[in-house]
Amino acid sequence: MPDHVALVETPRDAFQGLPGFIPTAEKIAYLRALLETGLRHVEVGSFVSPKAIPQMADTEAVVRALPPREEIEYIGLIVNEQGVERALGVGGLDTLGFPFSLSNEFQVRNTKKSVSETWPLVERLLARTESHDMSFLVYVSMAFGNPYGEAWSEAALMEMLRSLVRLGVRHVALSDTCAAAEPGQARGVFARAAKEFPVLELSAHFHGRPGDWHEVVLAALEAGCRRFDGAAGGMGGCPFAADKLISNVPTEGLVERFEALGHKTGVDPLKLAVCARMARDLQAKYGKTH
Repeated sequence: MPDHVALVETPRDAFQGLPGFIPTAEKIAYLRALLETGLRHVEVGSFVSPKAIPQMADTEAVVRALPPREEIEYIGLIVNEQGVERALGVGGLDTLGFPFSLSNEFQVRNTKKSVSETWPLVERLLARTESHDMSFLVYVSMAFGNPYGEAWSEAALMEMLRSLVRLGVRHVALSDTCAAAEPGQARGVFARAAKEFPVLELSAHFHGRPGDWHEVVLAALEAGCRRFDGAAGGMGGCPFAADKLISNVPTEGLVERFEALGHKTGVDPLKLAVCARMARDLQAKYGKTH
């Protein structure tokens, strides 16, 4: 039976790779427009080093300007203990997300720590977050393959999820960072993870080139996934990944597909279309070094 599908808007992921700095006021105006669409889960920024991601230097100011809304989950990204303290200090957030890669090389590139060094960090970040009655979300990046020649296996992914569950993690987003996922692979991974780890809430964070994301999304949906990340206009993607053509799945495309299948998203497509145009305008304006 068709049912509700939760959509997570990720302007943080959309903005972070743009070389031109988006003024704080423009970020806030865009986020406020997103909040009027019916979206109930929004990743609003990241508490990372401004040297690494200059675009996120104003995350505290952005978060402080957002209206408190009980029906909306505000998500912030952290990569270390300094980040979690910044996030706790600003307040107003419901969930903290942490990127943890199946690929050791990508983990080092992204967070300056190896996978083995990251496990005790995850345990500390989880405890710190939950001590403030906030949720902790792990983005398992390179979850479907990587461009570094490191072998991928479903067994290795399941072992990582098993270890996260043992630590007490209860929400994981499987992230196709470099658009490596195949439909059959996505279907199998989500079905197996749901069966083996029923305590986990599973999200899908797919990347893709324009026009080629549909099949993996529908495969995850068929396997029972009911929470999908996207970005209006398909903007963004990880600046540390290999291919500049890879972007986020367009949220408006997700709404259209899911609603056509009878799944309810609660998102107003006309208001979302306005946001998609705003996103494309921001990309055109700040997508080149000035």
